[in-house]
Amino acid sequence: MKISFVYCSIAGKIGGGIVLLLCLLLTVSCAEKKETDTRMLEVIAVHDSVMPKMGQLGQLISQLKPLADSTASGQPYQDAIGNLEQANKAMMDWMQGFGDRFDYAEIQEGKTLSAQKSEWLDEELGKVRKMAKSMNESIAQAEALLKKNGSQE
Repeated sequence: MKISFVYCSIAGKIGGGIVLLLCLLLTVSCAEKKETDTRMLEVIAVHDSVMPKMGQLGQLISQLKPLADSTASGQPYQDAIGNLEQANKAMMDWMQGFGDRFDYAEIQEGKTLSAQKSEWLDEELGKVRKMAKSMNESIAQAEALLKKNGSQE
């Protein structure tokens, strides 16, 4: 009887320890998933903040082209067009690269990422921020030039 009681007591403590360990592992796993979800949402939010401006890039290029020529006075307009075109390319390249690295379930459904993809997500956050900055700065530059020239509505 005494051995049985001791065995049950030890088994109960071990079982309790295992349950505690499992709870701890689940908590850590959920925290990692939440961090990944948060980073993915941030990447998508940055993209979504500048995606609607893609049409504006083309409109600004159209407004700048008549003002750009090969003279020194046309150079700022040529530079602005080049920056807008580069921003457009940066968006297209980023979307292509991001889509090559992550699938729909990872992007839209919160599918758990591998360790490699989690590292990639950190890289993509830096890339998307750089791309958004490029877009916003090129738009601001073009608008300032057009305003200075009196060409913008």
